[in-house]
Amino acid sequence: MKKNLKTEFTTRQYMLSQDFEVYYYSDRVLPNVTAHTHDYFEFFFFIEGNIIMYMDGKQFVPTPGTLIVIPPNLPHYARLIDGDVPYRRFVFWITEEYLGNIAGSSEDYLYLTNRTKSTGNFSIYKFNEIAFNTIQGKVFTLIDEIHSKRFGRDAKILLCVSDFILTINRMVYEMQNPDIVNTDSDNLYQSIIQYIETHIDEDLSLDLLAEKFHVSKFHISHIFTDTNGLPLHKYITKKRLDMCRDAILSGQDISLVSETYGFSDYSVFYRAFVKEYGKSPKKYRDEIIRNN
Repeated sequence: MKKNLKTEFTTRQYMLSQDFEVYYYSDRVLPNVTAHTHDYFEFFFFIEGNIIMYMDGKQFVPTPGTLIVIPPNLPHYARLIDGDVPYRRFVFWITEEYLGNIAGSSEDYLYLTNRTKSTGNFSIYKFNEIAFNTIQGKVFTLIDEIHSKRFGRDAKILLCVSDFILTINRMVYEMQNPDIVNTDSDNLYQSIIQYIETHIDEDLSLDLLAEKFHVSKFHISHIFTDTNGLPLHKYITKKRLDMCRDAILSGQDISLVSETYGFSDYSVFYRAFVKEYGKSPKKYRDEIIRNN
């Protein structure tokens, strides 16, 4: 799947679009790219590789799972040290005008960019593996939709971009504000959803969630079923399956994803996957790749 969605790297460092562009790169050899600036925001997601980042005269070595938010007019470039490990990354460019249009419905879309602009410099955030895999899944979904000719393509692209931007804003906000606990029903529901997504490989029992959010098990069950329409345990299973599916489509080993996303053993995962998607994980992946 990655090979189908990968972009061949060029030294072009300007947008052809009026709105946004998104790329997935994987390179062992990198053409020489000198320090450059943009008149739009760049979100740089580092997956792996041996590189040095140069940002406004500073240099550092990013670690996997790092997001760098680069504001307009800040000089930057990357230098590949060696190609022993593929240099893999996502690059998301977006104009302030387009971001402002999306933010017309909520200022929450601007949390990261406003935070970056207020510092007058670039911003760096580190995600855990689960959170970063969630981001990867959303990026691959967006790129896949851009390459498609499906009905409703433009509308779906807008939804994907909005979901992607809001997701990373929410993740960073909650990393920066870990002590904020929402107590009203709507906010409690959203907090539980986010907690599940970022702790999907851990124990997510009702007892644990009740202790975590300082409310009764009955209250969590009640608001979750009323809001979501699914019992909590069924939602968690479905979320784990969705994350496993995204991980499989992004090239991860099928035999390993079940444990990564919290299934007790492979047989439990396999039966649940077939029940949810109607076919085995391998057959599902192979059919998606064949049709793209």
